[in-house]
Parts: sequence; C-alpha cells; structure tokens
Amino acid sequence: MEPDFKEGDQVLVSTLKFNNLEGHKKMRDSFVGPFTIIKLIGRNAVEVKLTEEFSRKHLVFPVSLVKPYFHTKEDKFPSRKRNTTPPEIVEEEDSPETVKKAIKARKIRLNGRDQRK
Repeated sequence: MEPDFKEGDQVLVSTLKFNNLEGHKKMRDSFVGPFTIIKLIGRNAVEVKLTEEFSRKHLVFPVSLVKPYFHTKEDKFPSRKRNTTPPEIVEEEDSPETVKKAIKARKIRLNGRDQRK
C-alpha cells in the first residue's frame, strides 16, 4: 500500500530512472530531495517542485519512485548529519616513478603460472 500524499508534503525522489547524473550508479544517492509536492495527479503520480540542479527533469513522478521525507533534528542525532555537498574530486598527477613501479609490479598469468612482466 502506497503512502497517502497531499499538496505541500515534502518527499524524496528515487534516482533509479535518473540517467544524466554524474558519477557511477552504485556511488550515487538512492534518493534526492526533499522536494515539495505541487499537485497530485490521480492516485498514482505527484508533481513536485524541483531545484535548479534537476531543472531538466520532468516534474511528474510515479508514487512508486517517491517516499515521504521526515525532517530530523541535527542536535538530537548529531551523527546522522546529511552530506548535502558532493565530495571534492582531487586530481593528482602521478610521478613517473610511481607509474614505472606499477607497471613493473604487474603480474601476468601464463599457462596457470604467475609471471612478472
């Protein structure tokens, strides 16, 4: 049984059908939000107000991809703070020595035996 939603409720939207998000699928958040419900479309869909980040997405989602958002007090559960910003990607150039060591240490299996290359 699906939860009952009404206009003005805050919900999280599943990223299952989001194909244009950055990063690997396994590393992304399962749900994004919270978003506010603008309008109910029958019993099976809701229209939500998306943020600028998701402005290219369609506003209507089936109820199966939406779940209620429950706001928790950060002072009550300090260890449960949500990470709202993605981790910073640090690009470091490997030194030529590190690359040479990695290539030198590479193992190759030949006829069931490990061989160094």
